[in-house]
Amino acid sequence: MNAASTENVTPVAGPMDPELRAAIGRIARVPQLLVACDYDGTLAPIVEDPSKAVPLPESVAAVRALAALPQTTVAVVSGRALRDLAALSRLPSEVHLVGSHGSEFDIGFVERLSPELIAVRTRLRDALRDIAAAHPGVRLERKPASVAVHTRGVDPQIAAATIDAVRSGPATWPDVTVTQGKEVIELSVVATHKGTAVDQLRTQLSASAVLFIGDDVTDENAFGNLHGPDVGIKIGPGETKAGYRVAEPIEAARALGLLLETRRHWLFGERAVPIERHSMLANGRTVALLTPDAKVSWLCNPKPDSAAIFADLVGGSPAGHFSVAPERGGIPLGQRYRSGTMTVETRWSGLTVTDWLDKPDPKATPDGPAIISGDSTLVRVLTGTGRVRLEFAPRPEFAQVAVQLQPLGDGLLVLGSNEPVALYSPGVQWEVGNDGGYETAKAVVDLAALGGQVVLELRFGTHSLEHHRLPIHERQAAAERPWKDWVASLRLPTTARDLVARSALTLRGLCHEASGSILAAATTSLPEELGGVRNWDYRYCWLRDAAMTARALVDLGSITEAEAFLRWVDGCVERTGGHPERLHPLYTVDGYELGAEAVIDTLPGYAGSRPVRVGNLANHQLQLDVFGPIADLIAATADVRGSVRAEEWRVLENMVEAVRRRWHEPDHGIWEARLPPRHHVFSKVMCWMTVDRALHVVRQHGGEDRPEWVELRDRIGANVLEYGWHEHAEAYSVAYGDEDMDASSLWIGISGLLAGDDPRFLSTVLKIEADLRSGPVVYRYHWDDGLPGREGGFHICTAWLIEAYLRTGRRTDAEELFLQMIDTAGPTGLLPEQYDPLAERGLGNHPQAYSHLGVIRCALLLDNMLKQ
Repeated sequence: MNAASTENVTPVAGPMDPELRAAIGRIARVPQLLVACDYDGTLAPIVEDPSKAVPLPESVAAVRALAALPQTTVAVVSGRALRDLAALSRLPSEVHLVGSHGSEFDIGFVERLSPELIAVRTRLRDALRDIAAAHPGVRLERKPASVAVHTRGVDPQIAAATIDAVRSGPATWPDVTVTQGKEVIELSVVATHKGTAVDQLRTQLSASAVLFIGDDVTDENAFGNLHGPDVGIKIGPGETKAGYRVAEPIEAARALGLLLETRRHWLFGERAVPIERHSMLANGRTVALLTPDAKVSWLCNPKPDSAAIFADLVGGSPAGHFSVAPERGGIPLGQRYRSGTMTVETRWSGLTVTDWLDKPDPKATPDGPAIISGDSTLVRVLTGTGRVRLEFAPRPEFAQVAVQLQPLGDGLLVLGSNEPVALYSPGVQWEVGNDGGYETAKAVVDLAALGGQVVLELRFGTHSLEHHRLPIHERQAAAERPWKDWVASLRLPTTARDLVARSALTLRGLCHEASGSILAAATTSLPEELGGVRNWDYRYCWLRDAAMTARALVDLGSITEAEAFLRWVDGCVERTGGHPERLHPLYTVDGYELGAEAVIDTLPGYAGSRPVRVGNLANHQLQLDVFGPIADLIAATADVRGSVRAEEWRVLENMVEAVRRRWHEPDHGIWEARLPPRHHVFSKVMCWMTVDRALHVVRQHGGEDRPEWVELRDRIGANVLEYGWHEHAEAYSVAYGDEDMDASSLWIGISGLLAGDDPRFLSTVLKIEADLRSGPVVYRYHWDDGLPGREGGFHICTAWLIEAYLRTGRRTDAEELFLQMIDTAGPTGLLPEQYDPLAERGLGNHPQAYSHLGVIRCALLLDNMLKQ
């Protein structure tokens, strides 16, 4: 609504203007918000006696609550003297008070007036006292830098004469600024007004946007200075530069209440679903997450490390989602994976939603066109007899790009983004509305009237809304068959067999088939502490994590993923130009360096956990442990296959050469602490393991023995055994000379460097158990890593302690801890990175490869123990 349209309109109380509601929705979601209000006529209704102008309880409640929110500042900018404003409003110290139209920002203001201005102020007070004495009923209000002449309640003729006398007299003096309001004229020795006051606050607070509410002529200066995403709300009739209008102060209080509700949800999450309760869809190209009530809350396109089109997970509903639910509402009966697949079913009475990610059609056929040229399709099949409510809210580029939704034929086109997107939805009548500046499509469908089934296909990379040539049941079978065949080929243990199968499918779902890389996790910025800053982007391929993931699948009998990953590593090594020691710890899924780590400050984060990050600064760290898991993977793959491929030999030799060149250096370690490098015990053990596994491959698979490798391995082993031991801790600690413990030091025995019955390993296990285990979890460490806050226990560390228990003969303890660990999984068997044993909920990115490979490794070891 522009300013012209609000002129000379007498407002009528009623429902809030939809455009104002949308504007509040938009401004509620800016990173740093300044809310500024006038006092009289805004927070407090106008009354005859200004000394009795008490703010509305509704306004006070909203202002107090807004001021308590993070990244939100509230200021009251009034014409009243600051001391009077403070005494009358009784607002808390969190609310900034600005008096005298911006002349007073703090109590010490008077002391800053120059002697010259104090002299002008004295003359001004004397002159206005004389004018008031000559006009009965006129009241003067003396302020530190000004004098206000009030004519409220005075005979109109006397009031007019008073104003004339002021304007023809003191108002004409140099160094005097005049501000005219409703039944008041104010003369100040400081040239300021509410507009400059708001600008000063904006600058001091680095505000992203300002919402200003006022009713007086003096507020027009503030309205006139608003720009960009700012919102101005005028109370009452009269010309205004504000973009929006309400009738009276109580409606302004309602607007503040809506702002509070919307911003609180944006900052803290709208009933954030526990992380572990999300289920993952995958098709080898990208991944998506579903909430337990069938909301698609996360989907990146075209690759898993691309920008998200649905980011509800870290931004709430304004960041994009695709929701399906019975019109009557209600909690689902349950959610489950179809056995041996990545297809998820969510069930209510009278409604089943079946979701999967389909691959693109390979080519056109005479029976019909290829629907998609190269990207994925999200398929959602609704079956049942009830009425279903749909809501489609695409928000490309992490909700940074506003798109238009165009109903057309059998669906919707998503217009305005770089990637074409179409929602094929025959039989659905969509209504497109504007939601806070973004278009959202809503519909209600009657399944019984549509034959009991509705098919929704979100097609990426195309605007085609053509009918697919294959029936939906055939497409589902074709999508599920590769997953079922693959699971059937695995050698699954009897221990936790179903959970191991789900973990294996999850790991395969994190594999990017086109490149061979493997994701560390499906998401970014899910917090290690609710409300904390330990939020990282894990949608990339870490050499270490991926190698360990592929190794777990090799142990189950599948080497396809390992072979593809090792080809990917070979490409990364080749791009170092003969310097494998310069490998980065992680790469994009395509094997290239990451861009700079960045923060999306328009997203509030999961349950208000900010910042939301894209990219990962660990890309620039030196992590010398990454070579060990790769060499271990090559050895395991060669043992299963019985031979070593040429590219694997190249990778293996490059890993050993990298270790030879740099093993003696300090590094940043496995946990990527943003601290100076240290000689980490785990990194040294992994350097030893690199050469040890390389020697195994050479001896088992036809290569010539390498005496120089033997010497290198033994030198590294002797070094870490001597210097990694801490006498006072009586254990192998985090780094040479540091007493603090670290769960990764368990690898001193897990790797085979020390025997399971070696007293030094036994002592290390006991020390880590005592210092780092808490119920069902094991923490990485408790040393200061330079970041604020705390974190949960790491599932992979728990798995390492289980393995250490088994290696040291503590089988019962291992079985007990394993059961405790798997009990923390979500209802569909998925695990995030961490678990908080006090809050009893998952933390960190989800699902995490580390956690699921830990489940597989432990189950296999426990199974082998049972067979012995």
